[in-house]
Amino acid sequence: MKIVSYNVNGIRAALKKGFMEWLIATDPDVLCLQETKAHKDQLDLSLFEEAGYPFHYWFSAQKKGYSSVAVLCKKEPNHIAYGTGIDYMDQEGRNLRVDFDEVSVMSMYLPSGTNDARLGYKFTYMDDILEYLKELRKEIPNLVVCGDYNICHQAIDIHDPVRNKTVSGFLPEERAWMSSFIESGFIDSFRHLNKEPDQYTWWSYRANSRANNKGWRLDYAMVSEPLKDKIKRSAILSGAVHSDHCPILLELC
Repeated sequence: MKIVSYNVNGIRAALKKGFMEWLIATDPDVLCLQETKAHKDQLDLSLFEEAGYPFHYWFSAQKKGYSSVAVLCKKEPNHIAYGTGIDYMDQEGRNLRVDFDEVSVMSMYLPSGTNDARLGYKFTYMDDILEYLKELRKEIPNLVVCGDYNICHQAIDIHDPVRNKTVSGFLPEERAWMSSFIESGFIDSFRHLNKEPDQYTWWSYRANSRANNKGWRLDYAMVSEPLKDKIKRSAILSGAVHSDHCPILLELC
């Protein structure tokens, strides 16, 4: 299975920048999207169907133009889980899961901590989603959680770890949570296969950051431990430029 995850920072804006051509060329079996910022009735869904994705699922925030996730599939899943059942999360459209025979794939958009109120919200979400996923894996052991985690785990994952150590996304508490997440039974598939520095998935629009590769690795394909031997490839697709993020790819054999 070829899985791609992409924070598109607005699917309608990405569509105007050649997103469909990129999707057809990349040809994933499953595409997880985050920050779509759209409801289904705001999109021409036939575009995705004509591109080979007749099974597409959208979980949108109550607030229009905000947050929201989606999953596009070539094959029909056995089951689709919209949200987590945790009200405050689901109001912002942050989790959507599709279940197949051998693996389940979740698109997750973890909050950013842009101010004190949102940082508190982020920490609450982090605690609750970790407990939710621990329980979920008892039922579904073969689980992939793709998406924008809004956290850089290690110094290697950010261009300037010293100056950013007090910035949300690289706070000690956030990094410790990411370690706890992995220790709970997940594998960071990219770092499992790739140890090189300067590998990022998000760049600020300011100060020519992307051209200078002053970025952050915020996007992950986390794979539950029973799938470890199935990890064939994990890559960052930095050539895609429809967003301030770029997509990530995971291939399972």
